[in-house]
Amino acid sequence: MPVAGTQTTASLAVPIHDGTTAVSLIVTSPSGSVSTPAPTAVDGGATWTAPVTYTVAGVWGLSWTVTGTGATHEHQLVSVAPLSGAPGDGRVYATTTDLAAYLGAAPPVEAGRLLERASELLDADFLLTAIYDVDCAGRPTHPLVTAGFRDAVCAQVEFWGEVGEETDISGPLQGAQIGSVNLQFGAGANRASPSYYAPKLVRALRTIPSEHIQFTVLASC
Repeated sequence: MPVAGTQTTASLAVPIHDGTTAVSLIVTSPSGSVSTPAPTAVDGGATWTAPVTYTVAGVWGLSWTVTGTGATHEHQLVSVAPLSGAPGDGRVYATTTDLAAYLGAAPPVEAGRLLERASELLDADFLLTAIYDVDCAGRPTHPLVTAGFRDAVCAQVEFWGEVGEETDISGPLQGAQIGSVNLQFGAGANRASPSYYAPKLVRALRTIPSEHIQFTVLASC
């Protein structure tokens, strides 16, 4: 899957061709703007290629027209992903390289977006009033805190890869404890197991020594 902001080579196979065969290409962006990169024959005309720059994420249309021998029209739809790891408005506590190391495998195409979502979840549900040293950008400064947050968001992305993004298997988190904080989400007698959050996320936060971070609140949604 192409990624926004990158140039790729679009190609068309033309099995029936000769010296009269010619190919043109119209590229339509998700916004409807049109460009016409010039295709070039390779393999003696059996394949035609053209450079296409996908400037934004979304569904792009490629319309090929073959004239002369092998005349035909072919339309292709290309789904373009957002730039992986593109910065958002909030803090992101792990890079795609961190995630690859954590997984011991190539990260998913959407790794950048998933890490951003996992970092937002960590901020909103676990760190809202936690106390720890930060820099001017609000990022943790102690290496043990940085490592704990990194592993926590990587664990959440790994968890989403196993059960589906943001899947809540058996209900919202209730009763998990990290240090001095009890996290209870939801209410009533029907208490569910904490399956919304990766178990290894909670364990990663528990590895941070208490002298470097204080979880001091009861969080509820």
